[in-house]
Amino acid sequence: EVTLVESGGGLVQPGGSLRLSCAASGFSFSNYAMTWVRQAPGKGLEWVSSIHAGGSTTGYADSVKGRFTIFRDDAKNTLYLQMNSLKPEDTAVYSCSAGMKRGQGTQVTVSS
Repeated sequence: EVTLVESGGGLVQPGGSLRLSCAASGFSFSNYAMTWVRQAPGKGLEWVSSIHAGGSTTGYADSVKGRFTIFRDDAKNTLYLQMNSLKPEDTAVYSCSAGMKRGQGTQVTVSS
């Protein structure tokens, strides 16, 4: 069974940093492109970032480019999202996905 479990969310002040993790199991993680998406209160799902299998190619939404970094550790079957210079508008539930499967998400709240 494919399982994706996110962690690392929390409450942080504007300008702060968080690192999210996504622990994957039940599939050949290293062979899959992985994606982070987010959903803010009252809004639709927003693509944040993706990384190809092997990690050599990444992509970012304009809203997070230069502030967020996606990376993966295939030996640990784990996907990461390093988030710096956080803004209140980054407040959302962040989820990782592999193909059609998406995890439950972790809450990130940016507030003073």
